[in-house]
Amino acid sequence: MAATYDVLAIGNAIVDVLAHAEESFLAERGMPKGGMVLIDSDQADALYREMGPAVESSGGSAANTVAGIASLGGSAAFIGKVADDILGRVFRHDITAIGAHYTTESLVGGAPTARCLVLITPDAERTMSTYLGACTALTPEDIDEDLVRASAVTYIEGYLWDQPHAKDAIVRAACAAKEAKRKVSLSLSDPFCVERHREEFLELIDGFVDILFANEAELKALYELDDFDAAVAQVRGHAEVAAVTRGAKGSVVITGGDVLAVPVDAVDRVVDTTGAGDLYAAGFLFGYTRGYELAECARIGGIAAGEVISHVGPRPEKPLADLIKERLAV
Repeated sequence: MAATYDVLAIGNAIVDVLAHAEESFLAERGMPKGGMVLIDSDQADALYREMGPAVESSGGSAANTVAGIASLGGSAAFIGKVADDILGRVFRHDITAIGAHYTTESLVGGAPTARCLVLITPDAERTMSTYLGACTALTPEDIDEDLVRASAVTYIEGYLWDQPHAKDAIVRAACAAKEAKRKVSLSLSDPFCVERHREEFLELIDGFVDILFANEAELKALYELDDFDAAVAQVRGHAEVAAVTRGAKGSVVITGGDVLAVPVDAVDRVVDTTGAGDLYAAGFLFGYTRGYELAECARIGGIAAGEVISHVGPRPEKPLADLIKERLAV
């Protein structure tokens, strides 16, 4: 049966708060540059007071991927928990306004909608401190199995694994996808996330994952290796496809029988790397669900990532469908 949606993404529903900061600001607070740490409500309030002028933008890794797929002209759905508050209503408006299907019930009377405080250093690297709030209330009951069956790919955000109830939700969704003979995709999300959940991620990949997304640091962290080529050799055969981004070096697509190196498309200026991996996944899955060659999927992913790192914020500002037509015609 044909799928109604190209991708169903399951992840944390977050509003990003982005500000520029010097590296000394991170060092003084012991913040791991380029990573993501979880913080509580009081820590979030304290950091927000210390940050410079900020811009608010709906975010969340998997939700950013949904935004990218929609901008490419694909069809997408999202499952993630917000509260019935101002930021929750902002998130719901933004994701439905781009054409995504989003019907997860809001949390009433509990924690507020999640927010991620993103500090962008002069080298365009982003360092994230996340208060999960209402995201922690995601449970297996929020998984619409009919929606899973109606989606060609169910894409899971690795950050969700930090939440005990969400683990059960992920397994429920993955089982439903497998029973319907649909594909399951996982993003490793962050090296620190991998370190927290390495063994469980390895089991999840072997048991369910068809398409794995990671960056170079995450893949090496998964196998506790310093050598990238050794990590590539380790991942072969554990997922149908592994797509690994390497920044300015482009990306590598790994299958059981081949390793494809795909160069990056030139970007005039890197402003903010927030959302780069999310948009790469969007472009790759857009091509994958249309049966494109894997190298072409990776190139579309690179073009989408290149657009999002050219400005502040984790979602595309230009219609990616137009950009892909321009770049692929070259």
